[in-house]
Formats: sequence, structure tokens, C-alpha cells
Amino acid sequence: MTKIRILLLLLTFFVVGSIGTLFFLYAQGYRLNRQTLSFSPNGLLVIKSHPDGAQVFVNGELETATNATVPIPPGTYDISVKKEGYLSWNKRLTIEKEVVTEATAHLFRVAPSLSATTFSGVSNPSPSPDMTKISYIVPLAGNQNSEGLWVIDTINLPLGFSRDPKRITDGNLESSTWVWSPDASEILLTSPTGDFLLDTSKFTSQAQRTNVVANRTVILANWEEKRKEKLEAKVRQLPDDLQEVLNRKTSQILFSPDQDMIVYTASGSATIPEKLIRELPGASTQSQQRDIKQGQTYLYDIKEDRNFFITDEEVDFTGLIPNYVRLNKLGDWKLLARRSLGVGGEIGNSMRSLAWYTSSRHLILAEDAKITILDYDGTNRQIVYSGSYVTPYALPTLSLDRLLILTNLGANSSLPNLYSLSIK
Repeated sequence: MTKIRILLLLLTFFVVGSIGTLFFLYAQGYRLNRQTLSFSPNGLLVIKSHPDGAQVFVNGELETATNATVPIPPGTYDISVKKEGYLSWNKRLTIEKEVVTEATAHLFRVAPSLSATTFSGVSNPSPSPDMTKISYIVPLAGNQNSEGLWVIDTINLPLGFSRDPKRITDGNLESSTWVWSPDASEILLTSPTGDFLLDTSKFTSQAQRTNVVANRTVILANWEEKRKEKLEAKVRQLPDDLQEVLNRKTSQILFSPDQDMIVYTASGSATIPEKLIRELPGASTQSQQRDIKQGQTYLYDIKEDRNFFITDEEVDFTGLIPNYVRLNKLGDWKLLARRSLGVGGEIGNSMRSLAWYTSSRHLILAEDAKITILDYDGTNRQIVYSGSYVTPYALPTLSLDRLLILTNLGANSSLPNLYSLSIK
């Protein structure tokens, strides 16, 4: 009887151990090869999409639907994610054995819809540093009761809370410029009649405005110093070699909303050393460029130590002046204001702008007659809008499903307005 109990105990241990081993191997991607009748080491592709329920094709063959985990033998594959009514997502991925490779496909509408956000005409829209607000001028002509400086929230608020634009001051401000404070709570307005510090949460009439021209230089210097300190604090957390490149060899830099990535334009040639951090399993296998060249724009992935080429054409980082102030000197505020406001329909000297999409894994490229959203590694460039708009005013919001664009829908005789472009 004792021998039987011992035998049953050993058998139980064997069965449990065998099942546990099978589960462990299964989790690592091992699958039964029907040709050799042996377990072969595979990789695991974890594929997700927004929206989900999309078809997943591997080398042209329908494999599954999102969201899913797919065991795949090691190798390089062309992955496509398709859903009716949406642009297809395509990427070449390298799958390694016993490694989990994750991919998330953001799918955008084939036919995006437009809805008016403003109706009185808009000039010079300028996003706040935190991208939660956009300020703009409503011209005096034909708008005697609504002319002035307005602010609109870009965040989706709970039901019952107003998202309507609000006027923060009145008057004819068509020849004015303004600068956001670092925390987006104030705007310094410069007009032919003086300099005025405005609270963005309330309305201040012309009669109530206080001229702060005597303190203008001090206010701007304090704001820029705060921006500079904030940016330097972020850069100090990076590897020393990367800090050196960003400090000495960039003309503009912009951190992603989640702070895990940096897009920047090189002001000179340099090389980013390899292996600044220990390589992570499942890291991106897309082609990278660590030798940077003057005038070209790149993206650095802080977590995975990857540096990707974005474009060799001139681009400006849409209105986000606080995020790309040079680290080694204070800037020229006249230049900053001009770039921020896009006087004459331009931002800087370029008619192409680059901004972060709120996912922190995509960039928005605005250029003449089209708007493109591309993956952070420079691949999968999808034209989400093709048509008339005031280039390069394609402004990100804090919502994944829409952008704001400035357009008159081709009616050249009328002033442009801000329109919500629904892309999801």
C-alpha cells in the first residue's frame, strides 16, 4: 500500500511537472511542428489595433484578428493590419525565438470628417506649451461683438462641462503678438498700445488691461528661464553621450508627451554611440541611423536606445517653442513670438511642421495640401488628410480621434476657421 502511494505521488509530480513545462514552453512561443513532430522555438507577436477587430495578415496570409498573440517561427515578416473604412497599417518586423514582439497599429479613417469649431474667422492659432489650449485672434472686420483674443481647450471634458471657446480680451488685435507662460495660465500680449499680462481663465476687457511694458523684459526672461530649466532637467536624466549631442549638435528638440522619446533637428554632424543602455528583449528591429547630419531631423527612443531618421527636409516643431529653446543660451523673444504665431502664414522659414500625436508613438507632419501621421520609427506614413488648409496649421489635441486644422474649405474670399478633423 505504501509503495502504491509513493508511486502515485511520483506520478503526480511527473504529470504536474510535465504540464508545467509544457505551459512554460507554450508561453515562450514553442509549438508542435507537425512535420517533425517536435516542439520548435517560436517568437510571439502581440498585435493590437485602435480600433480593434482588424484583420492581421502575415506575408499576405490572413492569420488572426486584433487584439491577438500569434506564435511565429523566427524570421522577417511583412505584417499588415486592415479594417474596412480605415487606412491599412504595414510594417516589416523581425521575429526572434522566445522573444515577445509587440506592435500596436493605430488605424485612421479613409474618409475623415470635418466639423467647424470656430465660426467668426481665425488668425494665428498658437498652442499652449502643454497642448491643452489653443489661442487665436478673431479679427475686427465683421465681428464687432466677438473680436479679440480667444482660447479653446483641446482636452475632452466630461459630459456637462463646456468646451466652447472663450474670449480672454477684446479689441482689434490683428497686428498683435503674444507668448504663452510656461504653465499656460497666462499670456503676454503685445499690441500697438502696450504690453498686457492676461489670465487665460477669465475675460479682461480693454479698459481693465494693465500695461506692463516696463516689466516685459523681466517677465519674458523669467518665463524662458523656467522653460530652459525644465528642459535641462529632462536632458540631465539622459546618458552623458546623448546629452553632449543634444546640447551641442541640435537646433530644436521636442520631448514626447510621455517623455520617453525625443524628436530633434541636427545643427551639425555627430555620432550617437551604441549601447548607451542595456538592450531590451523585443526592442524595435527597424533600421536606425546613429550618424546624424546637419539639417536632418531624427527621433531618439530613450527606453530602447534607438535613433531613427525622420526627414531631411526643413521642418519646424509646431508652435511648441518652450520645448525646443536652445539649451546653451537664452533665445531671441522676437524670433520666438514670430515663430509661435506664424506671422504671414509661416512658422519660422518653413511651410512644413512636425508635432507629436497624443499617443507619443506617432508624429504629425503638416505640409502643403496634406497631413501625414507616421510611426515614431519613420515608417508607416499615412496621409490622413488631403485637401485645402492653411499650411502648416495642423494642430494636435489631447484626443486620439481628432486634430484641429485651419481652413476656409477652399473659399478664398472668406477668413479661415478652426475645424475638428475626425481621423478615428
